[in-house]
Amino acid sequence: MTNLFNQLVASQAGPFLLLAFAAMLEVFGDACFQSGMYQSTGTKRVGWFVGGTLVLVFYSLFVNTPKWDFGKLLGVYVVLFFVVAQIVAKLRFQQSPTPPVYVGGALIVLGGAVMTFWKG
Repeated sequence: MTNLFNQLVASQAGPFLLLAFAAMLEVFGDACFQSGMYQSTGTKRVGWFVGGTLVLVFYSLFVNTPKWDFGKLLGVYVVLFFVVAQIVAKLRFQQSPTPPVYVGGALIVLGGAVMTFWKG
């Protein structure tokens, strides 16, 4: 599995795809915990917590298995995490972005672009 991840990281689109999947895992793991805390009780709550724990453990293994310069790719990851989080907030929790979220999100995207493309 490590070899597959390392081959993906070495390709041009591979890091983007791996980071997009990692962002989805992290957001979904967090969403499981939020569902457990605020939208369920009893065994259903425990199920959300266990599910969230498993997803976040898988996320951690997934993001740390390839040998890559994660600090260099952090800008792309933060942007992907923000975008996926907004999609899940809307679809799962019916929370629409507010103007401050749009402005802050634009700054996140701009910051990610600076971290990714500025050579220096």
